[in-house]
Amino acid sequence: MSAEQVLGTTGMARRTVGSAESRRAARAWWDADADDYLAEHGDDIGEIDFVWCPEGLREADARLLGEVAGKRVLEVGAGSAPCARWLATQGARPVALDLSAGMLRHAAALGASTGVAVPLVQAAAERLPFADGSFDVACSAFGAIPFVAEPSRVMREVKRVLRPGGRWVFAVNHPMRWMFSDDPGPDGLTVIQSYFDRMPYVEVDATGAATYVEHHRTLGDRVRDIVLAGLVLDDLVEPEWPEGRETVWGQWSPLRGALFPGTAIFVTHRP
Repeated sequence: MSAEQVLGTTGMARRTVGSAESRRAARAWWDADADDYLAEHGDDIGEIDFVWCPEGLREADARLLGEVAGKRVLEVGAGSAPCARWLATQGARPVALDLSAGMLRHAAALGASTGVAVPLVQAAAERLPFADGSFDVACSAFGAIPFVAEPSRVMREVKRVLRPGGRWVFAVNHPMRWMFSDDPGPDGLTVIQSYFDRMPYVEVDATGAATYVEHHRTLGDRVRDIVLAGLVLDDLVEPEWPEGRETVWGQWSPLRGALFPGTAIFVTHRP
């Protein structure tokens, strides 16, 4: 059964969703969808690879994290943890954190089958279970941040667990994508809602409880969250769609990628 069937999703709602309900929905959704998600996208993300985004930008080429050998690295929203396993092959000491037990089950199985096991932690990104200054680097490739109601808390928590000088790099849907539907074809080129409409996308069950929630923030909101957390924004990377790449991944496609960005990667550090 699909995640929608498992969770009893019956429709959509336009309403605010707080942190607790967002966490419950995210945990339940990714537990229910883990098998299907990896069946569909497992080849895209790989078993031991660090792919930042559907545009195919790899950390092996971009080096947004800098030198990782010997460094303790936290991956936030690691999913099945291919990025953390890749980091381990580069000499890093990664920890993969995710809210979903279903995703971490796959991470454990892939650690065993590949022979590259990494420490796995189940926790929410807004409440990192680590001491201050525990990590040299933190990263997130489309993990956690779009699904939390208060991303500013994630920024503060990551800053707390980083050592001075530590780098924090995270990739999210490019905020301008909020204006369009998730259709990768021609219908997905028409603006359907305001960029400034921050009401989350919510799917609900028959009782009205959220079964899936995705939150929107503008570019300005993201920058303010970073700065107010006490972090320094070093770069904003908007990967271009590579010539000849024919992959369609959800709403991402060559058609849309040729016209506007699909991903925003924020490169920051703790001073």
